[in-house]
Amino acid sequence: MGVVLSNIIAIYRRELQSYFVSPLAYAIAGIFWFIAGLFIVMILLGPNGIFAAVATIDFQAQQGQPIPTIDFAYEFVRAFLDSMGGLLLFILPILSMGLYAEERKRGTLELLATSPITNWAVAVGKFLGVLTFFITMVLPVVMLEAIAIGGANPPITPSVPLVGHFGLILLAGAILSLGMFISSLTESTILSAVLTFAVILLLLFIDTIAKNIPGFIGEALGYLSFLKHYNTLIQGIFDTSALILFASYIFLGIFLTAQSIDALRFGRQ
Repeated sequence: MGVVLSNIIAIYRRELQSYFVSPLAYAIAGIFWFIAGLFIVMILLGPNGIFAAVATIDFQAQQGQPIPTIDFAYEFVRAFLDSMGGLLLFILPILSMGLYAEERKRGTLELLATSPITNWAVAVGKFLGVLTFFITMVLPVVMLEAIAIGGANPPITPSVPLVGHFGLILLAGAILSLGMFISSLTESTILSAVLTFAVILLLLFIDTIAKNIPGFIGEALGYLSFLKHYNTLIQGIFDTSALILFASYIFLGIFLTAQSIDALRFGRQ
């Protein structure tokens, strides 16, 4: 067990270091920060944003009209995390596309497949590396979000952003894990990104398809939806079924990746 753990840590450090020296990774982070910043500005200052809603309520109060009860901090966090979920659909396939495709292109995947390190250890190490880079990339944006809601009165319940951001990490983990598997199937990074985008798009909106399918099959397909369970978490609702679903996708992606590399190993024998 200690050998396996040390192998995972070695792969994890190697993968994480590769991101911090990659111009593409910094370009992805820069695009992510720019778009996320625009989302924050629009949520706060847009025509239908928080400040416009506050101004409307102030005007209604001055006119003696009934004032609706709105938790602006909660609405901001929910809207921000909702927009982040959509942004991940475009960013994470690009982030995961080279996890194994680049190894195939450089010819180093065969070395990994035939090395003493198990395919499971390689897959877990790579997954943890890319997920850590994503969390590092998100932290500055989360700090801006915290500043935006820091002066809210009444203050937001801490469990709401905690559960919501945990859901964001789980969603990212599920996308990255499945993207890693798809990356292990091809040496084309572009094809890997496109296929990952298509699969994630399907899993995000499969509940829309499921609504048109009656009976048990429709219910089962609806349960597989990323969007349905993510929306539950960003509302601050700690739903164990959502945690199980995202954990299952993460495990499935790692498992399929290990099996894919095993197939490559046997094919080389």
